[in-house]
Amino acid sequence: MTDQSKIHEAADRLWQAWETGVPGAPIRDLLAEGDVDAAYAVQEINTKRWLGGEERILSGRKIGLTSKAVQNQLGVGQPDYGMLFADMEYMDGEEIPLSRLHQPKVEAEIAYVIAAPLTGQHITMVDLMASIGYVVPALEIVGSRVAGWDIRITDTIADNASSGVYVLGQSPKRVGDFDQRMCGMVMTRNNQPVSVGAGAACMGSPLNATLWLARTMAKAGRALGPGDVVLSGALGPMVPANPGDVFEARINCLGSVRAAFAKE
Repeated sequence: MTDQSKIHEAADRLWQAWETGVPGAPIRDLLAEGDVDAAYAVQEINTKRWLGGEERILSGRKIGLTSKAVQNQLGVGQPDYGMLFADMEYMDGEEIPLSRLHQPKVEAEIAYVIAAPLTGQHITMVDLMASIGYVVPALEIVGSRVAGWDIRITDTIADNASSGVYVLGQSPKRVGDFDQRMCGMVMTRNNQPVSVGAGAACMGSPLNATLWLARTMAKAGRALGPGDVVLSGALGPMVPANPGDVFEARINCLGSVRAAFAKE
């Protein structure tokens, strides 16, 4: 079990990297090996700092580690989660300043916008589908406050699941309008294909990942509610972003979304 002083030291290390924009050393040396609970405690400390510092508000949650291959690589058997804040959102095609980014990589996802509360001990798939207001394509620009992306499971969880910023598409669909599992995705960088995938790559279906999140958040005391955005996990490999790059993801039957990065 990790000592509380080490949890606060890890939170401070990551917070300094957020504030300065300079990635630092991994924090796993401060936590007991594989202590996921301690890593989430670190995340919660910095979540409260974000919420209290500049009147930021939560806009939703993100799910990470939805690929079995990545789970195996990090030695875990389930995904992880992080918090989304309203100032992380950029409009479709809006230029994203490099000052907001930490070693950015881009992944294409399906985003769900929640319309009804998801609370209680026994949330079902029916409850989840009934609660979803609409679905849009999304690009998540993940980032790491750990130098060189030298991360293990406790590093990424503590670092808010390696979140950065995100962009939502503007072609909302109902959850029953398309097959979440079989929809294909192609992501381009500067008009060249760089990532392909499908809904099934995300825990068999993005809805499976989102149900896991809804249940986990209810137990953690941060239940999903109306207006929350859920970034449900990557549909294909993530791709590094460079200054001036323009990414576009197209998801069958759902539409497209673009992210543009400043040149300097």
